[in-house]
Amino acid sequence: MRLFVAIPIPNRIKGTLTALCGGVEGARWQDSERMHLTLRFIGEVDGAMARDIDDVLYQTANPCFNLSLRGTGFFNERGLPRVLWAGVGDDTELRRLHKKIQHGLKAVGLEPEHRRFHPHVTLARLNGAPLIEAEGYTARYSEYKSPLFTVDRFCLVSSHLAREGAIYTIEAEYPLDSGVSYEA
Repeated sequence: MRLFVAIPIPNRIKGTLTALCGGVEGARWQDSERMHLTLRFIGEVDGAMARDIDDVLYQTANPCFNLSLRGTGFFNERGLPRVLWAGVGDDTELRRLHKKIQHGLKAVGLEPEHRRFHPHVTLARLNGAPLIEAEGYTARYSEYKSPLFTVDRFCLVSSHLAREGAIYTIEAEYPLDSGVSYEA
């Protein structure tokens, strides 16, 4: 089973993201049903490990928090743009949740990710698009800002690769607590 941990994007925010999808030749735009903010990619695990992951995520206590998406950018690979994304505004509380999830997953034997956490929502995958196309896109939408939304849960999601793209299935949802206060 191929897993990742994500925050679902509310439909009203997906609408603002969908409005950004277009204008780059050869881009494979993300279907709004697949839009999410990845907190941690886990990868392939067996059933026993999946149950351990579920247990530790269930125990992750964190309050709800507000978030907005802001700006656009791209990731490149060997100098070529590969992914267009929408970024995150003030991400202090998001990073706090990410750190708790990382800590819990380490406790069940998963190594921490070596890549720096760069919260984003994938908008498109690019295959051979020139750098100037990605730069033009990000310049056009550099001022993008979504309305504020409340993050009230996160999910464990399985991903199955198919010809038409990845198929995501929410395996479990973990509500955040509206009454939990932070400990310093």
